[in-house]
Amino acid sequence: MPQHIAVIMDGNGRWATSRGLPRIAGHRQGASTLKELLRCCKDWGIKALTAYAFSTENWQRPIEEVDFLMHLFERLLHRELAQMHQEGVRISFIGDLSALPKSLQMEMERSMTETLNNQAIHFTVAVNYGSRNEITRVCRQVAQLVEQGELSAEQVNESLVEQHLYTADTPEPDLLIRTSGEMRLSNFLLWQMAYTEMYFTDILWPDFNREAFHQALLSYQSRDRRFGQVKASLSA
Repeated sequence: MPQHIAVIMDGNGRWATSRGLPRIAGHRQGASTLKELLRCCKDWGIKALTAYAFSTENWQRPIEEVDFLMHLFERLLHRELAQMHQEGVRISFIGDLSALPKSLQMEMERSMTETLNNQAIHFTVAVNYGSRNEITRVCRQVAQLVEQGELSAEQVNESLVEQHLYTADTPEPDLLIRTSGEMRLSNFLLWQMAYTEMYFTDILWPDFNREAFHQALLSYQSRDRRFGQVKASLSA
């Protein structure tokens, strides 16, 4: 089983409009799907789930949709925190959280603090996240350390970069799942997913149920993960 799964939850808006519903109805249903997936991961022994909830590019969406998403995040945190805490979920948020509404930032901070020591599953939500922004931010931090004489240029290596990423305390994803037929990374965890297995499905996110998740896991289990190496022969 993969120990860390990342998901790009695509197709909420299309799911809603195909049913004659406003796009926000798709986001509401998508949140329910994410909650069910988190429970599946916990039940099946998967130790980490990272969800791409809102990208740095998503600010370009209609203001009504953006406002709804911000309120949805806040409501869900307020409503679900006690239950997730009871179930041993550790919650983290990655991205530039400073651009979010203050009340949402407070709920995020409270949820991270309260669940910090939980160990059943690590649930990370990427909000106002862009991987290029993250890597640029790391470069700036490392450059400042070199400029201040705390580091030499020769000391800059992959391990140092990883220590400055938002995900420094989380293993790299084993599996990425993206729904709705799109087959790209969309600026999500570009550094972290160097060796991640990728699974793309035409299913829209609100319809991504346990059976669909099971199919993704079966696909993952059929992969031969060599990490750039040649697999040793059975006779070796």
